[in-house]
Amino acid sequence: MRYTVRHRHVRQLVAAAQRTAGVEFARFPRWFKALPADIDVSNCIHRDDGLVLLYAGISPSKPSSVGVASKQNIRRRIKLHYAGDASVSTLRKSLGCLLSEELGIRLRRVGPTERMKFGEGEGRLSEWMAHNAFVSWIIHPEPWLLEDELIETVHLPLNIDGASGPFRPTLRAARRAAVATANELPVIAQ
Repeated sequence: MRYTVRHRHVRQLVAAAQRTAGVEFARFPRWFKALPADIDVSNCIHRDDGLVLLYAGISPSKPSSVGVASKQNIRRRIKLHYAGDASVSTLRKSLGCLLSEELGIRLRRVGPTERMKFGEGEGRLSEWMAHNAFVSWIIHPEPWLLEDELIETVHLPLNIDGASGPFRPTLRAARRAAVATANELPVIAQ
């Protein structure tokens, strides 16, 4: 399958490459060594090295209906996934919600804007990802076309938008419960 590129990268290599890589438009699959939840991966793509494809993202996103293009690029997206926080990364928010008990983290409203983050737990989530989440990418001038095809043909349990797999209700419920709990707790200072 053309989506399963051979090379995979760990957080440290991606961080170093961000300073020099010229990749702007790409689709990037996320491979996992450890599963963040009890996910049936029998219909997922498995690599020979034991990694399982659970998520795929693109950068930039599809231009709006009036032709406004995203200013996002692959380097920034990958950096936000590895070292950002849950307020700017759907993948981080999903992983944190699924791993909250294991990592001892909780989604909270933070600062005057009340953005949803895992506070001090973001570091623990980043470490988990450094050991268990790997990325590869495919350069393409219109990555949203690849994303649509991939979501239609491959089981990607951690994708929410456009996905319809059996894990989607579980993931959505975990995210909703974490947000509901965060809304009941006091806002924490930034």
